[in-house]
Order: sequence, then C-alpha cells, then structure tokens
Amino acid sequence: MFTGIVSCVGGLEAVEERSGDTRLRVDVAGLPVGRLALGASIAVNGVCLTVTAREGTVVAFDVSRETLALTTLGRLAPGARLNLEPALTLADPLGGHLVSGHVDAVGEVVAIEPDARSTRVTFRLPEGLVRYVARKGSLCVDGVSLTVNEVAGDRAGVNLVPHTLGHTIMSDYRPGTAVNLEVDLVARYLERLLGEQGRQTSTAPDRP
Repeated sequence: MFTGIVSCVGGLEAVEERSGDTRLRVDVAGLPVGRLALGASIAVNGVCLTVTAREGTVVAFDVSRETLALTTLGRLAPGARLNLEPALTLADPLGGHLVSGHVDAVGEVVAIEPDARSTRVTFRLPEGLVRYVARKGSLCVDGVSLTVNEVAGDRAGVNLVPHTLGHTIMSDYRPGTAVNLEVDLVARYLERLLGEQGRQTSTAPDRP
C-alpha cells in the first residue's frame, strides 16, 4: 500500500527486454536505503513494482507484459523521470489516501491552465472509469494523490500547487501526455458490495 505522496523523482536508467517482458533499471537515489531491500515494493509512476536487484542507488524491476500493456511503463525510454514512493509502513503518516499501486487505466492530459499560484489540469478518463470518480473525491495520477475539483463527461479537473509541480513529474505534463490512473479503493469496493447485494435481492425467493 501507498499514500500517493511522492517521496522523490528518480530517473529511468535502462530498459531491458527479457524473454518477452521487460526489466527496468531506475536510479532511486532520493529514497531511504532501508526501503530498497530485495523484494521491497516501490510505486513507480503509481505502479507497484518489486525490487529484484540493486547496484548502489540503481534498482531493477521486472515488469510483466500485463503491466506494460495496461500502464504507461511500456512507453518509457531511458532518461524518463519517474515519481517514486516506497511502500507505506504502520509508522508513516497517511498524508494522501490509500493507494494500492494497481493502475486501473491510462488517461490523458487534455488541458493545462494557470490558476493563481496553482495550475489547473484536466484529464480525459476512459469511459469505464468515470463512474468511480467524484467531485472532492480522491484520484491517483502517476502515483500522486489528488483531490478532484469537478467531473464533467469524461473529464476530471484538479489543481496542482507549486510544491506538487516542483516535487513530481507533473511539471513535465503537456496536453496529450499519457498518465496512469488509479481510482479510490472505497469506490471500487462499494460497487462490488452493492452489486452483490442487488444480485442477492433479485434472486431471493418470494416470501408468503
């Protein structure tokens, strides 16, 4: 689990093809050394990956074809900047919201506008994801916990304060940039529970 509060920005050192899937080598110099053990989980642009090797401050992650297909990681080239966050511990403050690191879909930046000292960014969401996003709810974008300002059609708008722009890859965003999206866990589980409840009600025998 993660909080959506990015710890640092790292750099993609290499992309290696390995028997049909991929190994990413990432410079994670800004992360605490104690969080870089083999088997540790790190959110990379919002995707939960497992450390499989380490050489100094460069760690390796093996990425499956499923992950490559459903996230932006398969589109990255060496030199790309990456949002990094180590897994949450019971001693860490929950500064954002609970994030699993399991990306739901890829969205797209459609507009960027100044808004006083912050920046307003509008994302296009895949059709099947819109129902999980609510005004003043939480949305994780490339591993960053954000508050949704409004939802209209397939668009969701957020405001990015200067700190967020200065400490994440979001300062690199341009219209057309593809982003990893993860909706709030509560919304997904509520849909599941309500769906099960509805099915049980519809199949229950009539009582005399």
